[in-house]
Amino acid sequence: MSDRADALATSGLTKRFRGGQLAVADLDLAVPSGTVFGFLGPNGSGKTTTIRMLLGLVVPTRGRWELLGAPMPAGATRVLRRVGSLIEGPAFHPYLSGWQNLQRLDAADSLANPRSTDRRIAAALERVGLSAAARKRYRAYSLGMRQRLGLAAALLQPRELLVLDEPTNGLDPQGTREVRALIRELAAEGATVFLSSHLLSEVEQICTHVGIMRGGRLVAQGSLAELGAGAQPVLRVETSEPRRAAEVLASLGLGGAAPNGEAAEAELDGVQPEKVTVALVEAGVPVRGLAVRRPSLEESYMSLTGEGFDVDE
Repeated sequence: MSDRADALATSGLTKRFRGGQLAVADLDLAVPSGTVFGFLGPNGSGKTTTIRMLLGLVVPTRGRWELLGAPMPAGATRVLRRVGSLIEGPAFHPYLSGWQNLQRLDAADSLANPRSTDRRIAAALERVGLSAAARKRYRAYSLGMRQRLGLAAALLQPRELLVLDEPTNGLDPQGTREVRALIRELAAEGATVFLSSHLLSEVEQICTHVGIMRGGRLVAQGSLAELGAGAQPVLRVETSEPRRAAEVLASLGLGGAAPNGEAAEAELDGVQPEKVTVALVEAGVPVRGLAVRRPSLEESYMSLTGEGFDVDE
């Protein structure tokens, strides 16, 4: 089912709930090792259900999946301790401090070395910027602090794979930047990071690969470069006569030709830019500038799902 280079792979993974709702259908997902993989899609597209199936929190209706090369759920005991996760907001004891909550989690790990508990907790809290609030009760934590503590819990042990559901949820801009930097550090250290997000800036800044869900189905996956390569490049002509320029572009067979402010734009659709330049000059259209660009990730996402991203900051 998977290449050995895949940290996470699924084949035909499907979940239909008792009421008949098909949440995820025939999912074939491949997350290469060492990547930061953005898992995208509108609300209700099946992202969270998929994540919960991968971690054994929801039983699939059918299909297979592997984590770190081990078939699941048979390999859960051997593999899951090498997987860190943050799913739908972490749950902690409200009357305990952040430090005490991590102590309880660590004590529940039969393979954790109790001699190094304090050192590992201190290191995890420092990585997520919670050292100063370590002795503060969890119920007094802000939403962002609670999210940070969830990340600290995921980092108590060395992890080869991190599965993060909206990891910057509730964080202020500074906290968001710090978590993004942490994800980059973890990837640089060799971990594979699989994260779901609604934030365009988050995905474009830290992800190397992307999978896009719509209506419970995977509609695209690959590297950011591959997703961009699959989209039609757009030609933009800067001119004082955008309507005439759009007419020339349309006459050449370029799709979607239309004026846009002080420019005209169209899908290049295999036509050489040099040919367009000649046609514009021959038609007497003044040209201040001409550029070809690939559609952004946001534009590709919108074309695949019909919805836009939330944009932070």
